[in-house]
Amino acid sequence: MQTVTVRLNISPERFQAYYQGAVEYVVAPSIDGRTIQFPARVLRPFVSHQGIQGTFEITFDANLKFDSIRLSQDDR
Repeated sequence: MQTVTVRLNISPERFQAYYQGAVEYVVAPSIDGRTIQFPARVLRPFVSHQGIQGTFEITFDANLKFDSIRLSQDDR
């Protein structure tokens, strides 16, 4: 398992494309400089009126497939 940390600030308007399925994946820089891609649908539990904001820890399995996401301890 590999965990990558990303900071997201996605406006409600922008996330609407993800939410409606028009965009399937989010591509974002990690805090260590890598670019990662993960399914947009996994962000749905974190949507607020402000969109999606916060630092997230994303875990990938040995095949680099999405496993889980959680809001960083610092953002809870």
